[in-house]
Amino acid sequence: MRSNIRENVLFRNPTTDAERSNVAQACWRKLGIKFPALVDGMDNRVEAAYTGWPDRLYLIDRGGRVVFKTTPGPFGFEPDKLAGAIRNLPVQP
Repeated sequence: MRSNIRENVLFRNPTTDAERSNVAQACWRKLGIKFPALVDGMDNRVEAAYTGWPDRLYLIDRGGRVVFKTTPGPFGFEPDKLAGAIRNLPVQP
């Protein structure tokens, strides 16, 4: 939390899907993420299904299969490993 304060990255806990989306977009921009990101609904169904809290990276192939996942964060947040998994995906025709 101290690093969030130092980086001026503080948000009120969202209470609507729109607020949650706004927070996610701000984080996406601040972190310079270069790939699409999806935002879970207020019911947190995706988080519950994928054990994504506090953060976790998944790579899902075009067939809908999980082909890579990190350990739960914050120490499992390893974007370089995700980048390697993306590079190793088979080329689709």
